[in-house]
Amino acid sequence: MRVVPDHESEAPPDRAGNDGAGPGDGLHPGSSSPLLEICNAIVRLYKMAFGRGPTHARARFAGPDTLVVLLQDTMTVSERKLAAIGEHERLRGHRLLLHTVVEDEIRAVVEEALERTALSVIGGLDPHRDIAAEVVVLAPLAHSGREAPSVP
Repeated sequence: MRVVPDHESEAPPDRAGNDGAGPGDGLHPGSSSPLLEICNAIVRLYKMAFGRGPTHARARFAGPDTLVVLLQDTMTVSERKLAAIGEHERLRGHRLLLHTVVEDEIRAVVEEALERTALSVIGGLDPHRDIAAEVVVLAPLAHSGREAPSVP
């Protein structure tokens, strides 16, 4: 498995106002990148829930309050067979059902690694290309002056 941390985009500051530079930013020896931690944890969760872990994972921010984790080669042999015979909607439905197993755990992993509240976890799968995505919407930082959107 190849997990690729994304050091090219700037990580937004955590609740304490740390900008990601220095220890713990993943760029200094002996430090651990929160994005790498998230990728590794999600790969483990996928393996546990779906029976197979992705071979590639990449996490990056899509703005200050949105984290996107892209996962490649996640489908099992039986899921690949479903895709091959055109049962894409059935496959997506199956994955959506199983996603409920890992959703709270993904939320917990992200919250711990980023020290921010995750408002929503949205999972999706492209069965044509075997690419999955986990999109995590984060609560705005308290010091930004923005209020968190209401969630039903």
